[in-house]
Amino acid sequence: MDPMKEMEAKLAHDPSHKSTVRRVWVPGPIVVGAGPAGLAVAACLKERGIIPGLILEKSECVGSLWKTRTYDRLRLHLPKQFCQLPYLPFPDHFPTYPTKEQFTTYLDSYAKVFNLQPAFGQSVVWARYDPRHGIWQVRVRAKDEKEEVEYVCQWLVVATGENAEAFVPQIVGREDFVGPIIHSSEYRSGHEYSGKKVLVVGCGNSGMEVCLDLCNHNAFPSLVVRNSVHVLPQQILGCSTFGLSMSLVKLVPLKLVDRILLLISRLILGDTAKLGLIRPAIGPLEYKSISGKTPVLDVGTFAKIKAGFIKVFPGIKRLTRYGAQFVDDRIEQFDAIILATGYKSNVPSWLKGTTMFSEKDGYPVKPFPEGWKGENGLYSVGFTKRGLLGVSVDAMKVAEDIERDWNSKAKPLMNHKSMI
Repeated sequence: MDPMKEMEAKLAHDPSHKSTVRRVWVPGPIVVGAGPAGLAVAACLKERGIIPGLILEKSECVGSLWKTRTYDRLRLHLPKQFCQLPYLPFPDHFPTYPTKEQFTTYLDSYAKVFNLQPAFGQSVVWARYDPRHGIWQVRVRAKDEKEEVEYVCQWLVVATGENAEAFVPQIVGREDFVGPIIHSSEYRSGHEYSGKKVLVVGCGNSGMEVCLDLCNHNAFPSLVVRNSVHVLPQQILGCSTFGLSMSLVKLVPLKLVDRILLLISRLILGDTAKLGLIRPAIGPLEYKSISGKTPVLDVGTFAKIKAGFIKVFPGIKRLTRYGAQFVDDRIEQFDAIILATGYKSNVPSWLKGTTMFSEKDGYPVKPFPEGWKGENGLYSVGFTKRGLLGVSVDAMKVAEDIERDWNSKAKPLMNHKSMI
């Protein structure tokens, strides 16, 4: 009996599956997310002769985070060779650090080259594994439609990534502040803040660069540095700091590489602690491996801090009507607040009944490099806390693993006329 018809027959005669919801059998893997992670794994599957049955994307374009939720001056913080997706390098004429526009153009080209055609405007309501039939059920609602569709498949790839939703912290007194408070995902340019005093909460790469952009548009930014942070120059003697680090860790122990990086950073930047940027007790690479927190690669912000154009404050005690009181009891007035507080995974809100992802933070429970594979044909791409390089590594692993299963399970389904 045809495998697809056999599965449809089982579902049809199972009382637990009686439903008015339209059900569609998908012969290949379902990929949730059409950002870099989803595109990468779909391309890797195609290169191995496996056509993804469906790529689900809740927005109306590929790479929606990059296209709709990032500031105008954004560039890749790492050299392009560490950010390209599998099987397609960046164009030679792209600069070492591609712009936002260049990267989104690259994503569009990537989808076109591999003929990836995501189903846009499709929000996953929930997904769960049916152990009785050995299948994944993925309930989806199309934008502006009340009807839901349930897709059924043998492999499910979670590629929604680490940045699915903006993280907005609770701040005491937020309701008292009369000025605008926005997340950095809503920030585009410092142009509208010219002449204004702006408090930027968060000292990661985004927070630092937003402060620099505000300075360049004649605003008066202040930066909240609540915790310790490693600040490194983006380049050392004309070489990428990241690239140099990757080369050194192949030759000497990680802790020695950290000492070298800190020594050079001290020579270039000086003592960052004197300006309120206190470094963690352990080196930047070791800290990254333990906490997942990426060092700040300075693109010019630190010079503005040294020159006094950007003030640095510790954590916020509470917001006031016209500003903020900090934990050191200083009080300052501000016209606007920008929350550069990062993003979070939304996987626990829709993926049910699995032990692969933590309910607390939405990341795979197993640490890198083992977090890409779960149980019963469940996979993840884009949760390594290692940027686009981690995306490529996981995408290759997932495609290779699915191929092993594919040859014995799904190949006969490819010829079925009802393939999606």
